[in-house]
Amino acid sequence: MANIQSAAKRNRQCEKRTALNRVLSTRIKTLRKEVLEAGSGDEAAFKKTFSQFASAVDKAAKKNYIHKNKATNLKTKTYKAAKASA
Repeated sequence: MANIQSAAKRNRQCEKRTALNRVLSTRIKTLRKEVLEAGSGDEAAFKKTFSQFASAVDKAAKKNYIHKNKATNLKTKTYKAAKASA
């Protein structure tokens, strides 16, 4: 337990940020799996799920959860992997 007010505030901020980061990473991983599964199926379903995935990745990059280049690489690699499995 922090004895200093600023240290207590840093702990509260860290807990909030950790919770947000966990939500973002889980969402990105789940959507990526859905895109890879939809890659071998219907083209319309693939486009919809990939659009959701790309949007989530872009939002994470905008909030500096991941670097913008990592976001681009992640989208490209996911797209190529989904198309290769089709």
